[in-house]
Amino acid sequence: MRTTGGQLVMLVVINAALLAVGAMISGGTFLSPFNLQSMAGQLPEIGFLAIGVMLAMCAGNGGIDLSGIALANLSGVASAIIVASFLASTGNETVFSIAFIAVALVIGLVGGMFNGLLISRLNITPILCTLGTQMLFTGIAVVLSDGRAVAVGSPELLSAIGNGLFLGVPISFLVFIGAAGLVAALLKFTPFGLWLMLMGTNPKAATFAGFPKARVLIATYATSGLLAGLAGIIIAARNVNVKWDYGTSYLLIAILIAVMAGVRPEGGYGRVICVVMATIALQLMSSLLNFGGLSNFVRDFAWGALLLTFLAVGRYNLVGLLTPNKSEKLV
Repeated sequence: MRTTGGQLVMLVVINAALLAVGAMISGGTFLSPFNLQSMAGQLPEIGFLAIGVMLAMCAGNGGIDLSGIALANLSGVASAIIVASFLASTGNETVFSIAFIAVALVIGLVGGMFNGLLISRLNITPILCTLGTQMLFTGIAVVLSDGRAVAVGSPELLSAIGNGLFLGVPISFLVFIGAAGLVAALLKFTPFGLWLMLMGTNPKAATFAGFPKARVLIATYATSGLLAGLAGIIIAARNVNVKWDYGTSYLLIAILIAVMAGVRPEGGYGRVICVVMATIALQLMSSLLNFGGLSNFVRDFAWGALLLTFLAVGRYNLVGLLTPNKSEKLV
C-alpha cells in the first residue's frame, strides 16, 4: 500500500515555504492578521468543491464531479429566487438566512443525488455524466435568473457567515474546517468510507464481496452535491448577489487541489486533511501572485503547469521515494 504521510509532509513544507517567501517579498505584510484573515475567508468556497472532487475520484472508474461550481451557482440562484418569493431579506433577516441556507442545501443534495443516480443506475461514465449535468445546472440557473445577477442582500446571519470573525478567525473558514472534519470522520469511522475506498481500489472485488455499489455511488455524489450547496451559501454570503457564471475557473482549481492532495484518478486513495492543506497552499500561491502584480492569465498558466507537475509526481510516486513505507490511511 502507498503511504499518504509523505504527501502531507510535502504539503506542510510547501505551505511553510510559501509563507516564508511571502513574508520576504512583502516585508512582513503578507503575514499581517488582515491579510491572513482575507486569505482564510476566500478559500472555503473552493475548498468545499475540492473535497467533492476528492470523493468522486476516490470512487474509481474515472469518477470525477465536473458539475460542482455549476451546482453551487444553481443552489445560490434558485434559493435566492425561491426564498425571496415569500420572504424579504430586509424583514426578518434571521428567518430569511435560515430559509436560504436550507433551500440551497436541499438543491445541492438533490443535484448530487441526480448525478449519483445517473452514474449508478444508467452506468454513464462519471466524467461524461457530470459534464452533461454541469451544462444542465448552468442552463437551469440561466433560465431562472434570465442570465442576470440575483440579489441576496446582506441579512445579518448570512453576512456574518460570509464576512464575520470569531476570535479573529473568519466564520466561513471555521465552517469549512468543521465540514471537512465531518467528511473525514465519515470516511474513517463508517462503513461508507471503507466501501468507498475499497470500491475505488478494486471494483470487481467489491462487487463480488456484495458491497452496495449503487448506494455508495449515490451517497458519494450526494455528499459532493451537499458540499456544492455549502459553497453556494458561502458565495452568496460573501457577496450581495449570486450569478450563474460565478467562479468559472474553480473547476480547474478544484481538480488541481485534489491532485496536489495526492488523490489518485484511478480511485481508492485520498485524505481530507491533505485536501485542506492543498487548498491553503493554492490560496497562498494565488495571494503571492497578486502581491507580485501578475495578471490572471499568468495565474491560469501557473495552475495548469502545477496540475501537470503534480500528475507526473503522482504517476511516478516521487513523494513515496522520500518517505519510509507505512500503511495507507483513508482520511
